[in-house]
Amino acid sequence: MQQLHQGAEKMNSRTRGPYRTLKRTRKPPTWSISRLPHRGRIFTTTNLVGLGRAHTVDAGHVADDLETVILTEEQILARVAALAAELHERYADATPVMIGVLGGAATFTVDLARAYPAQAEIAWMAIKSYATRNRASGSVRLRKDLEVDISGRDVIIVDGVIDTGLTMSWLISNLAQRAPRSIAVCALLRKPDTARFADTPTHVGFDVGPGLIVGYGLDYQGRYRNLRCAAVLKPGL
Repeated sequence: MQQLHQGAEKMNSRTRGPYRTLKRTRKPPTWSISRLPHRGRIFTTTNLVGLGRAHTVDAGHVADDLETVILTEEQILARVAALAAELHERYADATPVMIGVLGGAATFTVDLARAYPAQAEIAWMAIKSYATRNRASGSVRLRKDLEVDISGRDVIIVDGVIDTGLTMSWLISNLAQRAPRSIAVCALLRKPDTARFADTPTHVGFDVGPGLIVGYGLDYQGRYRNLRCAAVLKPGL
């Protein structure tokens, strides 16, 4: 038994040495946010000071497609956290169902749920809203229905942007037929002249101007979803 114990000590002494050499001695990179001008517009970059290089948060290769950046990633995430806190005040004694509207609200829905300081269930719906380049028409086709029963539940419809309000009105009406206990709306962005939902509590991140907004999950013809900021696309693209 003593020989076995001595053998184990020798093995440990051999293995501890190499593992010590794998420990990282380099200090972690220091993250700092700077705002650099780019052709008359402002883009947010993250400088990896410790690595001596810069990483562009917003894709610079689409800079010529953007008219202006209206919200930085930092502004968006700060407001998302505030919205999550507002919702928690309303549903402190319940576990709400956050219904994300695919695909424009996918990023917002996940970030909102992660910032929510209590239990929440996530579900998804996908609809096709027919629209011109800048405005939704209100004509809607359901492409993916809910996979959860919301009867007697508190429901939060999570959308990236409320345009005319017609699509959201359709969603509220559709979900109300399923006998939830309550329905509320949470949207990151709201366009001007949008219809209000008189009997439905509505939480809005930012009121924005007209124009086609891309980034932070919002796309145009399948592009720009992965921009971390929110920006207005140039007309005529």
